[in-house]
Amino acid sequence: MGKVYFVDVTNRDGVQAARLETSKFQRTMLNYYLGQLGVCQSEFGFPFIWHERNYVDANVELAEKGVFGDLVLEGWCRAVVSDVENSLKETRVKHLNVSISTSDQMIQGKFRGKIDHDSVIRMMTDSVHAALEAGAITVGANAEDASRTDINYLIRFARAAKEAGACRVRYCDTLGLDSPDSVYQRVYTVAREVGIDIELHCHDDLGMAVANSVSGAKAAVNAGVNAYINTTVNGVGERAGNADLLSCILAIRFARGVSETLEIGDKLDLSLAWKIGHYAADAYGMTVPINQVGIGANAFAHESGIHADGMLKDRHNYEIYDYELLGRSQWSHWPTGRVITTGEFGGMNGLRHVYEQLGITFETDDAALQVLNLVQVTNAHNQMQLTPDELRFIAEHPRAVHKLLSLTIPDPSEHIGVRREQDLVAQNNGAGNGENGTGNKVPWTEVAPQRVLK
Repeated sequence: MGKVYFVDVTNRDGVQAARLETSKFQRTMLNYYLGQLGVCQSEFGFPFIWHERNYVDANVELAEKGVFGDLVLEGWCRAVVSDVENSLKETRVKHLNVSISTSDQMIQGKFRGKIDHDSVIRMMTDSVHAALEAGAITVGANAEDASRTDINYLIRFARAAKEAGACRVRYCDTLGLDSPDSVYQRVYTVAREVGIDIELHCHDDLGMAVANSVSGAKAAVNAGVNAYINTTVNGVGERAGNADLLSCILAIRFARGVSETLEIGDKLDLSLAWKIGHYAADAYGMTVPINQVGIGANAFAHESGIHADGMLKDRHNYEIYDYELLGRSQWSHWPTGRVITTGEFGGMNGLRHVYEQLGITFETDDAALQVLNLVQVTNAHNQMQLTPDELRFIAEHPRAVHKLLSLTIPDPSEHIGVRREQDLVAQNNGAGNGENGTGNKVPWTEVAPQRVLK
C-alpha cells in the first residue's frame, strides 16, 4: 500500500509570491528546519537563474554533509531543455522538477498557438530525457493547471512522463478550483491508469487546499501508488496561498476517515512545528494569524465559560492534540533588562559575549573575526536581528554561509545574445521566473562579503 510524503515548496512557490520576500540565508534556515522536522523533500529554488546558483550550491553542499538530515533538495525549472541543461551543468542539483502547462486554457490563452498538445508532451519528455542524461537522480513532471486539463490528455501526459523516466507526476490545482470530490476522482483515474506516483499541488483560492491535498493523497494511495503532498509553511504562496504544511500533517494524523487509512512515510518530529512556523512568519515580515492551525495564539486558548470549565476538567473535552506535541511552551520569556546583541554594526567583544551565552567560543582571533564578518553581512542581508539558531548556524558552517552571501553577477556591458526559439516559445511557461537566466554565456564577476576591521 502506498504512503504519503511531503514535498515542501516554501522556498519555491512561497518566495515567488507577490509582496513576500525572504533572504537566501533565511531560505537556507528553512531547509535546516524542514530537515529537522523530517520532511521528505524541499523544492528549494531555481537552479537555472543566475542569482540562485551560489545559494543552490551552498545548500546542496550542506545537504551532502548531512546538515539537513535526510531532506532531499529538488530544483524547479520550466520544461525547456536549455533550462534543464543549465540547471544541472551550472549547479550541483541532482533532483529536478520540470513544469509545463497542460490545460486547453493555458495552451490557447498563454502559449497563443505557439505550442499545441503534442508539443507540450514533447517538451516535457525532452526535458525529462535531458535531465536524466545530465545526471539527475530523480525527475518529476509537473502538469500546471492539471485540474482544468482534459482527463484523457492528462493520462496521456502522465503515461509519457513515466515512459520518459519521470519518477512522479505533479497534479497542479493551479487556480485552487478543485473540490475534495473532484480531485479524488481525477487523481484516482490518472494513478490507476498510469501507475505512477502522484504529487498534489493545491492552491487555496477557495479555502480548500488542505482538504484537496488530503483527498488527492487518499486517491493516489487507494489507486496503489505513493502520494507526495506539496505544502508551504503557514500556507504562504501565490494569491491565497498553498496547502499549509502543519495542517496537512495534523489532518492525516488526526482527521476521522483519514488517520485510519493514510500512513505518513516521513519520519516527522512535530516538536519543530512551532519554531519553523514562527521563523517563517518573521522571515516574511508577517504576523502568525491568531487562528493559525497549531501555532496561532488562539490555537489552545479558551475563554467561553462552557469551554473553560470543560478544559479544566479534561483537556480532551476541547482539544484534539496537546500543545507540547508542536514544541509550544506554556510560557514565553523575553529579556527585558540589559541586552547585548550583535549584528551589522557589532564589534568583537559584543560578538564574543553573545556567542558565549550560546555556549560557543572561538579558538583563535582569526576564527572569531571570520564569524564577525559573516554575522555583520548576514544581518545586513536579512535586515533583521539574527536569531540564536542563525548565529549558531553561521559559526558551524562559515564556508557555506560565505557562499550564500556571495553573488555572481553577469557583466551588463557584455552583449548577452539572441535567445533560442525554444526559449522564446516557452517564455510564458511556468511561474514567470528566470527569463534572464536561461543558458546564455556571459562573463562573471564576484561580489563577496567584505572583511571588516576589529
